[in-house]
Amino acid sequence: MSWLRMHDKTKPFLGYWRSLLVGSAAFLAACATAPTPKSSTAQVKAPPTAPPPAAVAPQPPPPKDLTPSEEFAAAIQAFEAGNLDRARHGFEMVLAKAPGSLNARFNLGLIAERQGRVEDARGAYEQVLQRDPSHTSSVLNLAAVYRKQERGEEAIALFEKALKAPGHSHDAMLLNGLSATYRQAGRLDESEVTARRVLERNKDNPGAYKNLAHVAYAREKYRLAELLVGTARKHAEKDPSLYNLLGMVYLKLDERSRALAQFQKAVSLDDKYSPGYLNLGALALRYRDYAGAERAFTRALELEPDSMEARLSLAWALDGQKGRDSKKGLAAGEAFEKVLAARDNLPEAVCGAGWAFAADRAGWERAIAFLDRCKGMQSTTEQDKQLITAKVQGLQNMLKAPPANAAAVASPEGDAKKDGAEDKQDAATGGAGSLLNQLPQDANAPENAQENTSEVAPEPLEEESAPAAPEAGGGSPSPSK
Repeated sequence: MSWLRMHDKTKPFLGYWRSLLVGSAAFLAACATAPTPKSSTAQVKAPPTAPPPAAVAPQPPPPKDLTPSEEFAAAIQAFEAGNLDRARHGFEMVLAKAPGSLNARFNLGLIAERQGRVEDARGAYEQVLQRDPSHTSSVLNLAAVYRKQERGEEAIALFEKALKAPGHSHDAMLLNGLSATYRQAGRLDESEVTARRVLERNKDNPGAYKNLAHVAYAREKYRLAELLVGTARKHAEKDPSLYNLLGMVYLKLDERSRALAQFQKAVSLDDKYSPGYLNLGALALRYRDYAGAERAFTRALELEPDSMEARLSLAWALDGQKGRDSKKGLAAGEAFEKVLAARDNLPEAVCGAGWAFAADRAGWERAIAFLDRCKGMQSTTEQDKQLITAKVQGLQNMLKAPPANAAAVASPEGDAKKDGAEDKQDAATGGAGSLLNQLPQDANAPENAQENTSEVAPEPLEEESAPAAPEAGGGSPSPSK
């Protein structure tokens, strides 16, 4: 009984183990049919990763909005660096922000003048003077524009009005400008009186002594002019215009070597002083140093591209070399044509172009046209008309002949004139080849050996009263408040 109870009690226990064995067998069977796992050494491909974000370039800060003073300073810097377009834009920006800036408007006029926009320059100066009639720099520059336009009386009125402004009756710059303008108008007495007004308050003013020297020169009192220039140089020893004037005085005194030295001194002090180069060229041209004259006038034209005097003189310098090189004759003719583009029917240029183009076959047809124009001008003498008629007939005949035959026809006369011109040029320069290195010792210049008897070497040039540079003679202007 008790055993049965015990057996009954173990029956569930046996069932548990039977279940456990069945489960184990099923587990083993499942394991036997499962796929074999891969070796643990096999590489597992990593999932693709996103690329790192591209580096973002730092954005420049937005352009700073410059104040009028900063804009003005930047424009001055551009002006001094020679970037006139950038300077012009800068001053225009100043006016957009500060319309009352007279200095910015003045500098726009100065830039326009340097760029050859004379009417724009005149308008800018006049606008400044409408607001301030005594704005000295604008008075000086506008007066210079008026003089170039042969409006001398208007220039005088401009100075006189400015001097009447309160506190400006003794302004030395205005008085010296008025003195120079009186002199250029031929009013020498008034020029002298005005210069002496400056010396009443400033006995050491070099501009006043320079004006008095110019007056003495105009009155042909050359030794007095020399003395006055010497006094002015004591107070302005680096002013190239004083040496230029002294060179002109020495030319009148027939002291050519001393004149040359003064002109050279002027350009050594300021290599951008165009009157000095013009006078060096004129002196060289007078002595038939055509190559030296060409160099001097070329430099003058680089400094003043609109100077018709320099361009006309350069044409004569080129023309003087056509005996050695016919291509120089063509270059001379083209230079005369450029003069005529600004001064139509100028006799020197019309006749000069005709004789210059005649030097080379490539220019013969143009030579004939210009010589015919020259022949019909009132200033052409009867003797010159006869020369022109003969020359034109000869050119027409040579144009009908083949080039080789034409050269043969032209050679006897041309070679003789060429040799004569070369001999006289060598005599004029002492064999040195350049008048700028050595002057002839004889008192008289060689005779003209050219066909064109109308050539006249240009007279040395005096300096006009200097216009104001960017607000006050080379200094940087400051913006008006």
